[in-house]
Amino acid sequence: MNNTFSGCSQIATVSTFSELVNTNLTGEINALCWYRNLDGDFNEIVTQLCLKEDITEVYPEDLIALQLSEKGNIARETILKDLQLLTDFGASPSLNLLKCYERDDEFDFISTDVYSFHVDRSPVATDTFLCTYHGVASDIISNSEAVQKILIPEIRTKLKNLHNGPEEEFENFLTENYFDLHYQVNEDAEPVNLGLMHLWRLAVDHPKQQVQPCIHRAPIENEGEYRLLLIC
Repeated sequence: MNNTFSGCSQIATVSTFSELVNTNLTGEINALCWYRNLDGDFNEIVTQLCLKEDITEVYPEDLIALQLSEKGNIARETILKDLQLLTDFGASPSLNLLKCYERDDEFDFISTDVYSFHVDRSPVATDTFLCTYHGVASDIISNSEAVQKILIPEIRTKLKNLHNGPEEEFENFLTENYFDLHYQVNEDAEPVNLGLMHLWRLAVDHPKQQVQPCIHRAPIENEGEYRLLLIC
């Protein structure tokens, strides 16, 4: 398949939803992309939706209630179909209208918000699915191009000072506060932007995972532009 992700060793591309959910993640591959060039006016949907908070969940009935043009209706039908496909698969998709996420600026040496490169963790076997229909899209990075922040000596020392407790409890402290999920990207690293319209499946850290979890981050939003994001 000829697309912008063909040269990325951590990404495999598929052409159907069935392939997206049934393809095994192996080797370096920890991100699957259902590569799509979609018709429809997703901006029309965004301009008609009402942002009630920085993150507002949009329900199918909210979409159905919109008065849309032909192109807007095509976009709506695409979103409704994606929601149904994921629901039928057994996932719990959420469609969010986003102004911004909450920032974590408690410490000047580590951040645990979604703008930091991080991996997702789950106690059960699952994956993260996401699709950006409008606005800026997320980035991923190869695991070889990043290091866990808790392994960086200066950061680890500061975290130990912050912990100020028994050494045998330190690792639990890192896990309980999600510090171990966040990564420092190498200076020469080249993040891959996930683009618009494509439906992605990203590997999550869980006990049965056969590949490394996918390191990703939320983008800094453009001023005055909302994101429309499906995620589960």
